[in-house]
Amino acid sequence: MSASAELEKAATSYAIEAVRLDKQGSKGMAITMYQKAIETLLKLVQLYPDYGLNKVYIQRAMAYQERIRAIQGVGGSFEPETEEEKPVTHTEDATTTPSETKKSTFEELVLKEKPNVKWEEVVGLEEAKRAIKEAIVYPVQRPDLFPLGWPRGILLFGPPGCGKTLLAAGVATEIDAAFFSVDAASIMSKWLGEAEQNVAKLFVTVRKTAGDGRPAIVFIDELDSLIGKHSNEVGGEVRMRNQFLKEMDGVIDKGKNLHGYVIGATNKPWDLDWAFIRRFQKRILVPLPDYNARLRMFKLYTSHLTLAPDMDLYALSRISEGFSGSDIRDVAQSAHLKVVGEFFESGRAKDKQAQPRAISMDDFRGILEARRPSVSVDMVASYNKWFDAFKAL
Repeated sequence: MSASAELEKAATSYAIEAVRLDKQGSKGMAITMYQKAIETLLKLVQLYPDYGLNKVYIQRAMAYQERIRAIQGVGGSFEPETEEEKPVTHTEDATTTPSETKKSTFEELVLKEKPNVKWEEVVGLEEAKRAIKEAIVYPVQRPDLFPLGWPRGILLFGPPGCGKTLLAAGVATEIDAAFFSVDAASIMSKWLGEAEQNVAKLFVTVRKTAGDGRPAIVFIDELDSLIGKHSNEVGGEVRMRNQFLKEMDGVIDKGKNLHGYVIGATNKPWDLDWAFIRRFQKRILVPLPDYNARLRMFKLYTSHLTLAPDMDLYALSRISEGFSGSDIRDVAQSAHLKVVGEFFESGRAKDKQAQPRAISMDDFRGILEARRPSVSVDMVASYNKWFDAFKAL
């Protein structure tokens, strides 16, 4: 697959996930996915300036930006229920990106939301959940039992699509915390110039929330974009990173018993600067799902589908070793789309009473044979090696 096709596929995947999250009410995480779709589309335009679909890419990027603004309550008319975006103007200049049409503010880049993710929705990951409960949930419930204080910096690392964001949202729901969702890539690309003030403002808000008696969690996705090792930093980046370091020190001060936490997520822990690594007292590997977790995932993602009598979810769980949680969801979705596509092609969809056939074991086998896990064996080895060197459970 060509590089342009890979980027197109990635942008589509981000957009689909954004719409899904948008519809279920996870506004902060939806915005993060919309932003990733925008950035991927604009990367396509920059890499292939003569590509015939660039105007479409710009229109879609601007439509997603409009939806972000609508979610944030500052206008916008694009709705997630439809794939048809409204026409936009001034798309001739591909060098003008949606993010440049309005200066990004603290309120636009830090999403405050109330997650609604139950622990049971975080399938598997028992060791990671146990470590997070010990670090966050139990101290919130009984702070009197922790005379030595408790960890406030939690690093979640591991392959993409394995549940790092779900873990953070799950613990926020469990303790009814104020949840501040920050996309590190957005900070680096849009906050320079006023980054220090925005970082300071973020942590002032966190400390005030915690000081008023409500737990507060800052969730930073793609942490390596923010505090990774950089060899060619400009002055603004250095100052922003130093400000973030200072603010983290303020949050994790063991002399203060406020319930303010920083949870960072990264797919590239080896890119993190050691000065920041040591400030995350808990460093937790979020691994690929094992057999039992894959079985529970297949049960979860097929619970609303019509399955044929020959369906064997236990066998599917065995032959899907190495697949991430998002891979398994994609497999279930692909099998369902295959059957629905056949149904429409047959012309039977015109009959409103007719229904697609049940999904068979062969449908799933065909999907699994046609795709490979998104995480390679070498990547898994790299995560395990880093975990052995830096783990702190």
